[in-house]
Amino acid sequence: MPILSDRIQTLSPSLTIAISSLARDLKAEGKDILSFSAGEPDFSTPQTIKDAAVQALEEGFTQYTAVAGIPEVLQAVATKLQRDNNLTYAPSDIIVSNGAKQSLFNLFQATLNEGDEVIIPAPYWVTYPELVKYAQATPIIVPTDERYGFKMTAEQLQNAITPKTKMIILTTPSNPTGSVYSKEELEALAEVLKGTDILVASDEMYEKLLYGIDFVATASISEDMYQRTITINGLSKSVAMTGWRFGYLATPNKELISAMNKLQSQSTSNINSITQKAAIPALLGEVDSEIEQMRRAFEGRCQEAVTLFNKIDGLSVLKPQGAFYLFVNIKDISMDSMKFCEELLKATGVAVVPGIGFGAEGYFRFSFATDLVTIREGIRRIERFVETQRA
Repeated sequence: MPILSDRIQTLSPSLTIAISSLARDLKAEGKDILSFSAGEPDFSTPQTIKDAAVQALEEGFTQYTAVAGIPEVLQAVATKLQRDNNLTYAPSDIIVSNGAKQSLFNLFQATLNEGDEVIIPAPYWVTYPELVKYAQATPIIVPTDERYGFKMTAEQLQNAITPKTKMIILTTPSNPTGSVYSKEELEALAEVLKGTDILVASDEMYEKLLYGIDFVATASISEDMYQRTITINGLSKSVAMTGWRFGYLATPNKELISAMNKLQSQSTSNINSITQKAAIPALLGEVDSEIEQMRRAFEGRCQEAVTLFNKIDGLSVLKPQGAFYLFVNIKDISMDSMKFCEELLKATGVAVVPGIGFGAEGYFRFSFATDLVTIREGIRRIERFVETQRA
């Protein structure tokens, strides 16, 4: 009898982690490595948040809490959603989890059955199809077009829906492309969904990191979308709290909240008590000025990186509207992004993530969540490498 379950064998290892691991190995060998593979801000968590954590420790707030979160943090999430997104949720409509990844895991496990289909626009975050498969459902990948900003159109959504469709996943702003759905685009998608029972999982993790565009929450489009949408967010990216592991999920569906609460109670139970206390000032807007400073820094890096990449013969990149990634088109150089990225890393010490990991061949993802000096040097090395490939 095999040791491993059929379920666990459906999972594929993350290419993001694979490239990062190879980069670490080469660095351990003494190689000069510049990594643009990780989706992690290079800023420290704001001091106000650290102070709240220290205070929680000093007050002995180190015991178990309610599974879904302490009342103060649930109210803070509700306040944030009302203030920033014009969305009204009761604290009982919210669960805080160990990052948005656990929120998604809980959601998929609580809703999906074998035979269900989940529509996922590509390029997508690497984890979406893997978690869907783990829930024994079927990912239905909808390739999007760079000419239309890597966003799924209403027509594409309509064509992808079948009687088995249980859910669609929207990511705005997107990892890996930085695309952001406008109000009009969301309204068009919402019109397609009217009269169906299809759920919408809206991952809005990068909502604070926008460049020249306003953010529109999916659930805010209409009452119909509010009822069918599960909003997933957190503090990892915009507040530089990756290691704190704070994600949250909100839905007015009491049956769904109860099911996910039950699942979390039997898996991880509550998230770190100190993190919950530390998250409150971030959710209540007490570090908004620090968030804006980080956003401006990312925007400056984005502008320069886009300009530099678009000067390289054979490469091109669409300027992102949000997040801190560039999805660089290498189709004139290679249609094997895994091979391209491995050879780039070995030849130049530059680590980027192959587009195939995001469901889009002929691209790589470049994170500009690092300083400008490193970004300039990394792109210079990429340019030299591309010249050798074209020779």
